[in-house]
Amino acid sequence: MIGLSANELGDHERWIADINDIAQTDLQFPIIADAKREVAWLYDMVSEEDMKAPETAFTIRSVFIIDPNKKIRLTMMYPASAGRNSREVLRVIDSLQTGDKKGVTTPIDWVPGGDVIVPPTVSTADAKKKLVRTTSEKSGHI
Repeated sequence: MIGLSANELGDHERWIADINDIAQTDLQFPIIADAKREVAWLYDMVSEEDMKAPETAFTIRSVFIIDPNKKIRLTMMYPASAGRNSREVLRVIDSLQTGDKKGVTTPIDWVPGGDVIVPPTVSTADAKKKLVRTTSEKSGHI
C-alpha cells in the first residue's frame, strides 16, 4: 500500500501523528508527497482546470489496486466530500486474489468464504474440483 498526498512532505508527519492518535495505530505505509499534483494528474485525479492553480486544487480521492504485474485491476474514485470505505477495498482485494488463485469469479456482494462463480469454459469435472476446494476452504479445511 502506498499513499499519495497533494500536500508537502512536512504535512505528512502531522497527518500521520493525527491518524495514529485518533485510530490508536502506527501507520506503516509510505506516502508520496505530490504538492504539484503531477502524479495526481497522470492518474486523472485532478482536472485540467484545477491544474491551473494546483496549490488550491482538490484531488479526487482515488483507490487504485495494482497487481504484481503492474496492471491496474480496479479504480474507485470518490469526491473530496465523501469518505472512502476501507472494508470494500479489502473485500475487492480478497475477490481479486481468490479469482486469480482459483480461476473463479465472485458475484455481487461476495464476501470471503461465500459462493463463487465457475466460468462456463470450465468442465463439469473441473468445476466440481474447484467447488469442493472452495467449499473446504470456506469451512476452514484445505
